[in-house]
Amino acid sequence: MHYVEAKGILSPKNGMNIYRGCTHGCIYCDSRSSCYNMPHAFEDIEVKINAPALLEKALVSKRKKCMIGTGAMCDPYMPLEAELNLTRRCLELIDRYQFGAALHTKSDMVLRDAELLGSINEHSKAVVQMTLTTFDDELCRIIEPGVCPSSRRFEVLMEMKRLNIPTVVWLSPFLPFINDTQENIDGLLRYCAEAGAKGIICFDVGVTLREGSREYFYAALNKHFAGLSDKYRREFGTSYVISSPHSRELMHRIDDFCEKYGIIHDISSCFEYMKEYPEPYEQLTFF
Repeated sequence: MHYVEAKGILSPKNGMNIYRGCTHGCIYCDSRSSCYNMPHAFEDIEVKINAPALLEKALVSKRKKCMIGTGAMCDPYMPLEAELNLTRRCLELIDRYQFGAALHTKSDMVLRDAELLGSINEHSKAVVQMTLTTFDDELCRIIEPGVCPSSRRFEVLMEMKRLNIPTVVWLSPFLPFINDTQENIDGLLRYCAEAGAKGIICFDVGVTLREGSREYFYAALNKHFAGLSDKYRREFGTSYVISSPHSRELMHRIDDFCEKYGIIHDISSCFEYMKEYPEPYEQLTFF
C-alpha cells in the first residue's frame, strides 16, 4: 500500500472512495479495467490518508443533510482497514454530524462498526449493501478468494436484521457456465428473504468484461476452469456485456421472488431508497 494526500473526498453525488485498488482478488472485478486509469498495481492499495479531515470539512460546509456513500469502486473493509481505521473514522464523523450512510462491502469486518452504524440509523439512516454471487462456499472461495464466503456474509446480513439496520443485496455478477444456475440463485434468494433484505440489485444474469479486467478473468479461468476461457472467446468475443444463456428466465425468477417477498428490485427504486435522507426519520420496520 502507499499513502496519498487527496485534494477532495466526496463526489458530486456524495460518494467517496477512501481506498483505491483492492486485495479481495475477485476474478471478475471491473475496477481492474484499464478505463479507470489506475497509475499503480491494483493490489498496491492507494490510501487517502487525509480522508477523515477532508470528509469533516465537506460535512461542515453542507447546507443540507444527505446520505454519504462508500464502496462503489473499492471495498471500504479491505484487511488493511483493520489497522488504519479510516472507514471507521469517516463513519464516526457521519454519525457526529448526523448524516446518513450507505456502504457497500463483501467483508464481515463491517460487524466491527455495527454499533456505530446502529447509531447512524437511529438519527438518520444507515444502509449496508452486501454482494452475494455464489451460494456454494467452495466455489465462492475460487471466485472471490480474498474475502469471507457467502455463508459468512449471510451471517452479517442476519446481524444487521437483528439491529434493524436495512440491507440491500447485490446479486452480481453471475458468470456464464459457472454460477449462472437456478440452484445457485435460489440459494442466494433464500438468504435475502431470511435476512429481510430491503432491496435486491441485479442488472443482469451475467458479467461485464473490458480491457484489463478481461485478461485477469481469463487467466483465472485458465487456472481453475480448464478450457472455459476458450469457450468464452467463442461465445462472446470481446463483448462488454456477457449475459448468461439463461439470463431471461433467471431474471424472471428473481423478479417473481422479490414480488412474493416484498423486496424492492427495480434498480432505480433501490438507488433512490439508498440516497434518500429521511426527514423526519422514522425507524424502519422489517417484514
